[in-house]
Amino acid sequence: MNAMFKLISWVLIFLSVLSVKAQQIDWDKINSSTVLNFIAGQQAEQALYGSQVIQSGNYNNAELSLNARTNVTVQQFGDYNTLLFINSFTDKENKTAVTAQGNNNIIDITGSNSISDGMQVHVKGDNKTIFMRNY
Repeated sequence: MNAMFKLISWVLIFLSVLSVKAQQIDWDKINSSTVLNFIAGQQAEQALYGSQVIQSGNYNNAELSLNARTNVTVQQFGDYNTLLFINSFTDKENKTAVTAQGNNNIIDITGSNSISDGMQVHVKGDNKTIFMRNY
């Protein structure tokens, strides 16, 4: 029951930051049976228009400072994972995917360039730290 409460809470927070189109949702139709299908639909829409963040676990944190042309897909599975992604210093287009699977992982990415465009970072395990600087 606690996991379902967290999932529904996460969905409500996620929905509060969506565009005006998302505000046209019939809230009476969102419940524990339909929430997963709704999230899947929103993720497909976000993949078309911008970045998406999926977190499963406790005390995960993702701080993204992005320019308008950046498309980042973040997935964090586990507890106490942190992602810091900053590329707002440039107006170049960038597509990146970051996945952390485990506990207490820290991924800190700053900047973007032609080498980091299309980059995929996959971290598996516990207590891993990655610092990446692209200047």
